[in-house]
Amino acid sequence: MLTHLITFRGALGLSSLLTLACSSTASLAPVADAATALDTAAVLAPEAAVIDAAAVTPDVPAADVPPPPPEDLDMAATDFACLTTGTKVRRFFLWNRLGHLDEALAVANSPTGGAYPVGTVLQIIPFEAMVKRKAGFNPTLGDWEFFSLNVAKEGTTIVSRGTTDVQNQFGGKCAECHLPATAKWDFVCETTHGCKPIGASPELIEAFQNGDPRCP
Repeated sequence: MLTHLITFRGALGLSSLLTLACSSTASLAPVADAATALDTAAVLAPEAAVIDAAAVTPDVPAADVPPPPPEDLDMAATDFACLTTGTKVRRFFLWNRLGHLDEALAVANSPTGGAYPVGTVLQIIPFEAMVKRKAGFNPTLGDWEFFSLNVAKEGTTIVSRGTTDVQNQFGGKCAECHLPATAKWDFVCETTHGCKPIGASPELIEAFQNGDPRCP
């Protein structure tokens, strides 16, 4: 007898057999035996009965997945803290608010310079800061944003912020002071980076640092 069996497999591993017989004398016993054997195999190896959804789901074209937004750090007044909570590198203090402190310290300690990662905050005295923003924020000066600050025991107030017109505590513009450092040093001024002296002795700078009223 010629018998055609069409097997439908379910997610639970149970089999249903649809029998189309060419002869009315076909026996149903082989069908029952086949169903039992298939169910037993599904229990012993359930992974064979489960459809892999990943295998049938079409891949999403990369062009349809939006890229993640670029890292950036838009500082608020409350983000500035006691100066000595930062990591001191020679005469300045350093933070990275986006978790890249090790990378930032590697640049700070490199004898050949380098670019600080986004989220880096540098301060030499409590009243000024420079913050590394996202790529393109300030291409002329390495994407730094400059801050003039007032500090008190109660906290920090931002007097001014920006890229070209912020004035420092010594009467000059931050941008003009930092430009001579060049991209090699990521426009960060130190005594050997080509910047003009800031007009304060090391002793006065240390007094400013130790006198931060926000520190306990």
